[in-house]
Amino acid sequence: MKIAIEIIGWAAAAMMLSAYVLLTTGRLSSHSAWYQWLNVLSGAGFIVNSGWNGAYPSAFINVMWMAIGLYGVFRGARLLPRASA
Repeated sequence: MKIAIEIIGWAAAAMMLSAYVLLTTGRLSSHSAWYQWLNVLSGAGFIVNSGWNGAYPSAFINVMWMAIGLYGVFRGARLLPRASA
């Protein structure tokens, strides 16, 4: 189980770093669903890893990170133009 938690933590780190690099290099927009989902999933991975390791302040900040990402995902979905039926 410990190895799985470590893999989740490292995958979360890779996703968060990827989101930041892609945003900084202009390959993704902060309004992009991909960017927001990378943040949501990386936050979830860090919550699992931090919680397992007893790093509760880190787990808490990642709950907030994930919530902000989810807000971005659902806000973006509401702002998309709807196709005419």
